[in-house]
Amino acid sequence: MNSSPCLPAKSCLLVRPIEFQFIWMIRAALAVLLAGVLLVPGEGRAEGWHVRIGDHNELPPMFLAVDKSRQEFFILERHSPLAIRAAYPCTTGQADGDKQFEGDLKTPEGVYFIVTKLSSGLDFAEYGGLAYTLNYPNPVDRINGKSGYGIWIHSKGHEIVPKETKGCIALNLPDLLNIGGEFVSGLPVAVSDSLEIEGESPEDQQISAALVHKSRAWAAAWSGRSKEMFAFYDPERYSIANESFAAFRSNKERLFQMFPWLHTIISNVQALSGPGYWVTWFNQYYRAPNMTAEGIRRLYWQQGADGAFRIVGMEWIEQDVGMASEYLETVEPGISDFIETWRLAWENGDIKTYIDAYAPDAVQAGRRGRNAIKQQKETLWRSAKPAKVEFSGVFLATDSGGIKVDMHQSFRDAKGFSDRGIKTLILTPTATGWAIVSEEWSAES
Repeated sequence: MNSSPCLPAKSCLLVRPIEFQFIWMIRAALAVLLAGVLLVPGEGRAEGWHVRIGDHNELPPMFLAVDKSRQEFFILERHSPLAIRAAYPCTTGQADGDKQFEGDLKTPEGVYFIVTKLSSGLDFAEYGGLAYTLNYPNPVDRINGKSGYGIWIHSKGHEIVPKETKGCIALNLPDLLNIGGEFVSGLPVAVSDSLEIEGESPEDQQISAALVHKSRAWAAAWSGRSKEMFAFYDPERYSIANESFAAFRSNKERLFQMFPWLHTIISNVQALSGPGYWVTWFNQYYRAPNMTAEGIRRLYWQQGADGAFRIVGMEWIEQDVGMASEYLETVEPGISDFIETWRLAWENGDIKTYIDAYAPDAVQAGRRGRNAIKQQKETLWRSAKPAKVEFSGVFLATDSGGIKVDMHQSFRDAKGFSDRGIKTLILTPTATGWAIVSEEWSAES
């Protein structure tokens, strides 16, 4: 059952239509009576996460939200401004409050992400034959000492009643069948005790923009094999959430020394606030001489005593996110500049700049090393200097050594000799740019 989207000018408390609210209140009362639960006078609800989701530029285009106090499940979309696309009744844990340990019958509160879909081997009465797992406990949950597992969004084999799960979030089966097709891996879910949507939030905008900037700076430091990368972390909390920070740092420093280059690029950075933390997540593409990997990276941020946000936990989901072409687009301007500098040096007979473009052990038509390449070119150019070097149809592709460049080459020297063919370069990244490690030539027929 959908409710009308609530589109606030400034702030709006999520309230269902009166008829729906009345029916749900009766259901709740019946559930209490049937369960034999006694309400103790003066005993209020356990304190929980009362979240105000403010509109900001880094919000995901779509995410899910749960209001435990109202037993409602929302699909939120941001097409500027943030809006509620649909609302459905849901049921959560039998006990109030934020989950702390296995078996406490509470639904955890925080920002979680869908992991996978389950549609077979499920008990129909309990799960309705359809479920989506969540990444509980997340890194901040582990820092906070929370335990338990198996928190899902699922259906039921009967019409749901309020607060009947052991900690999961359950919807009526027709509703979950209707919307579950959009529950892809990585879709964020904000689970709160109570939820409000507000208009533009300058504070959230400021924090989210700063964390997006920090995420990009973190990736740049990693790509640059810089020790500045480690300043982004809170060592003590990270050691609780993920692994020993000392071991993590030692391993990364070893790789920084081992590999002559690393490339880490990120895109589509998004941010969402949780109870006492923020999460940024993005597509990540990583390349090193020994491997290429891409996927989704999540960084969990908390403020320290100095007010600065630092990474306290990370998650990595390796999957194809289609960043190979984006990686090539990222490196293409630098490679184009490098090739043009090399071409001009060749055309002008500038032997120093020309040779500087090669790696020390570069191979060129059977010649190995800069010295061999330099001697051959000096001998050749004394006889006939280059007069014209032109490239066209440049094509880039990834290669185990770095980047493969194929292009058409036209050459003419000062004595009138000319030829045309295909030039293939293998370029490897360096601390300052690129270097040629292999050069091959094949004449056009």
